[in-house]
Formats: sequence, structure tokens, C-alpha cells
Amino acid sequence: MTSYDRPTTDAHAHPDSSAGPSSAPPGQGAEDAPDGRQVTEAALFEAFGGVRGMVETVVPGLLFVTIFTINKDLHVSAIAALAVSLVLAAVRLVRKDTVKHAFSGVFGVAFGVVFAMMTGNAKDFYLPGMLYTLGLAVAYIVTTLAGVPLIGLMLGPVFKENLSWRTRNPGRKTAYAKASWAWGLILLAKCAILFPLYWWADTTQLGWILIALKIPPFLLAVYLTWIFLAKAPPPIDVFAEMEAKEQAEEEAEEEAEERRRTERESLDGVADGLGRDLVQEITAEPPADRPPGGGRHRR
Repeated sequence: MTSYDRPTTDAHAHPDSSAGPSSAPPGQGAEDAPDGRQVTEAALFEAFGGVRGMVETVVPGLLFVTIFTINKDLHVSAIAALAVSLVLAAVRLVRKDTVKHAFSGVFGVAFGVVFAMMTGNAKDFYLPGMLYTLGLAVAYIVTTLAGVPLIGLMLGPVFKENLSWRTRNPGRKTAYAKASWAWGLILLAKCAILFPLYWWADTTQLGWILIALKIPPFLLAVYLTWIFLAKAPPPIDVFAEMEAKEQAEEEAEEEAEERRRTERESLDGVADGLGRDLVQEITAEPPADRPPGGGRHRR
């Protein structure tokens, strides 16, 4: 257990702590404390890609099902979906934006294209994404039951708290658990709709229903996550703690070095003084009234 996971009794660890002005870090006035809801909203926007991330998730599948509905050509539909995914990723690269959402979309579309081409069944274009959704739902539920909610593992670095919520901030751990349950159950409900359609519906019906279920469940899960976290205690900024600890260690080392330097200078001064006294004693001339030879009488 690291020092940043060790249980604490400070205000951050109290489950009833609010994210209001009283949660301002040391040295920051209450009027300058960031609003917990705004911080949570910004973190969720960053973690899940925001509006642009949703567009990049929906557009390739929408293009696939649109083209397939018109001409029933699997190859043209698949190539068009993959091409638009690559274009979206290239745009992010050119603009030097975060590319993780775009590239995740490219890989998802690529798996779908390869799978559909191998089987010759256009519905298999959607199967990898459906299996991923099912696996993600199970992961949310299993990790929550294990005491390490997946949403906390995902958002901890975004909030700069890493895993400190596990032992130092029980209120946030509870909020992460609730959010993970919400994600897991919502995704399971989505799978309960899509997998029967995979067997019973045709490609066009499955595609349009899947597109319709892309955004609403996602928005519902994000909204519930925002509600749970906005009401939770503020995150513990372990990065700031580590910086403060390193700074304190550096200052202590500088003070110790200054003390050692002062001690060396003092010892050097004492040694120089003793040396000068010894030299003066050795080189001093004998008194004038003292006979040579130490005052002995010659016989």
C-alpha cells in the first residue's frame, strides 16, 4: 500500500463531504474553489470524447447501413465505413487532437469489415462491436463486485486521483461503484435487444436499430455517472501531493546541506585558528632576558 492509498481521516475521506467551496485545497480561498459539477463534467467530456467522440462512433456505422440499404453491396458499404473512419482519424492527427477515440473507432470498424468479409454475412459487420459491448458490460459488473469499479479505474487518472479513492476516499468509491453498475446494466439491456435481432432481423433492420441505440444509452450512462460523481466528495489530487512531497524532500535536503556546509566552515575556522596559534608559538623569539641554552650554568 503506497502512501497515496493509505487510509486517512481528513476531509477528503469523509463520505458526506461535499464538492463545494469547503473542498478548496490549502492556500486557495473558498471563493476560488472549482465547482465540483463543472470539474466532473469536464472530466467526463475528456474521458468519453464529448460530442465529437460520439459523432466519430456513429458515422461509420451509419454510412455502412445507409449504403447497404440502398445497394445491398457488402464490399462497398464496408470500404466506405472504413474509409470515413480513417478520414476522421486523419483529421484529428492534422489538428493534433487526441486520437484515442478516433483510432478506437478505426479498429472497431476494421474488425467489423474483416469479420463481415470473411463470413460473407453483412450482419457480421456489427458482431465485433456487439461482443465488445457485452464484454464491457460484464467487466463493469465484475470489477464492481471485486471492489475496483471499472469506471473508477478509467476516470481516476483523469481526475488526477489515480487509485486513492479505493482506500482514502470511500465516498468516491461508492459513487464509482454506482456509476459502474449503471454502465453495466445499461449495456446489458442494450445487448438484450441487439443479440436477438442479430438472429431474427435482417441486416438493414439490425443496422438501423443499432444506430438508434448508439447515443441514448451512452448519454444516459454518462448522465448518471455525472450525477453520482457530482454528489461525491472531491477527488484527492495525488499528483499535487507527490509534487508537494518532492518539494519538501528537496527543501529538507537543501537545509541539511546548508547545515553541513556551515559545520564544515566552522570546523575549518577552528582548525585555521589552531594552526595559526601553533605556528606563532613555534616561530616566536625567546625572551631577551633568557640566556641561550635554556639558562643552564656551564661548569
